[in-house]
Amino acid sequence: MTFSALRSCFASLSHHSKMPLRFSANVSMMFKEHDDLLDRYRAARESGFSAVECVYPYSVPVDQISAVKDQLQVDQSLINSFSGDRQKGELGFAAVPGKEKEFRDSLDLSIKYCKALECKSLHVMAGNLPPHEPSQQEELRNRMEDTFIKNLKEVVPRLEKEGITALIEPMNSKISFPLYFLNTLDQAAHVMESVGHPNLKLQFDFFHIQIMHGNLTKNLEKYFDKVGYIQISQPPHRGQPDSPGEIDYNYVFTLLERMGYTGWIGAEYNPTGSTLDSLAWFERFKS
Repeated sequence: MTFSALRSCFASLSHHSKMPLRFSANVSMMFKEHDDLLDRYRAARESGFSAVECVYPYSVPVDQISAVKDQLQVDQSLINSFSGDRQKGELGFAAVPGKEKEFRDSLDLSIKYCKALECKSLHVMAGNLPPHEPSQQEELRNRMEDTFIKNLKEVVPRLEKEGITALIEPMNSKISFPLYFLNTLDQAAHVMESVGHPNLKLQFDFFHIQIMHGNLTKNLEKYFDKVGYIQISQPPHRGQPDSPGEIDYNYVFTLLERMGYTGWIGAEYNPTGSTLDSLAWFERFKS
């Protein structure tokens, strides 16, 4: 390679590394100073976010959310599928045997919200393991995997027709969600390969991946071509990115820029103080 060609190559890499990162505020966890969900949308926009994500928007009529979202000119980057009754230990139905009807019905509601909010990404919640004896766990997990794959094969093409990307997210079982079915990257990759559809993507949450796996750089590189959405917070307490903890997010942000990631990054954290006081990390990314 000539010097001129080499210089052009490095210039191209340098330009590639400076792709702007795009952040979305999780209004289910941030801006809790406001009880009203719609006020949290307003607070996120006033704080400089051009997008929001919402774990469970279903308690508010979608036309009300849509009206405020449009007024604020803010994007809806992500919602979760309807999870059911969390007081009863429900965290979705997609992998729960015997809950196929509940899953289909809940998906209808989730699609309604996505379309009204022009939301292009839906986290399809797998669900918790039902009550069982320890000796039954291996058989139960196998049945849940089969159920998950079967349900996803049915709904992922439907979501594609609606212009919605289906996401699955490994969530840690060591601290936060001890009964959740989908916990590891290998497990998620196996499910995705079994479904075999390009509209099914990985939701890569640095908080959960650090707790379950560590080795963040290599794991991101390994699964990068499957990633459709990223979320951030600081383990082990799930605070803002620059709070004391296990992850150097200055390094992570530089890594994502270098890798050319252009999707949304959800700020899904519990502020250690007020939300406004937790946003120092975000100042340099404001548009």
